[in-house]
Amino acid sequence: MKIKIIALGKIKEKFLKDGIDEYLTRISPYCSLEIIELSPIEIKDENLTTKILDEEGEKILAQIKKDSYVITLEIKGNQLSSEELAYKIDEINKSGVSELIFIIGSSCGISGLVSQRANFKLSFSKMTFLHQFARLLLLEQIYRSFKILRNETYHK
Repeated sequence: MKIKIIALGKIKEKFLKDGIDEYLTRISPYCSLEIIELSPIEIKDENLTTKILDEEGEKILAQIKKDSYVITLEIKGNQLSSEELAYKIDEINKSGVSELIFIIGSSCGISGLVSQRANFKLSFSKMTFLHQFARLLLLEQIYRSFKILRNETYHK
């Protein structure tokens, strides 16, 4: 199974880049993983937030094949334990889906158009995190999922 992460914005902080690179290396024996970074559109007028999120959403949707399984990271998504996420990934893989896509929106959120396309909506927590942290957290949880599914030591 191929996994893609579509994310708005670039990671600027070195400590986050280092963590992301570490988990990309750790994940590589388990699956093919690609990160697609799209440029967010700056919102200068809060009255235009929905319009701009929809413009970003169109860019995101252009990256998705019709038969891809899409998981969006959303505040109001379902909260899963690490084990539940692992079993969800396994279930998706066993269903014959060739591409699993995770979507991380901008700091202003995610377009309703993208949310509607989602097969599953995931929330890491009721807490608010910097959206740049979401990429590192997601990669760590994907890695943990593979370790759980293979009964390998890492997950405790």
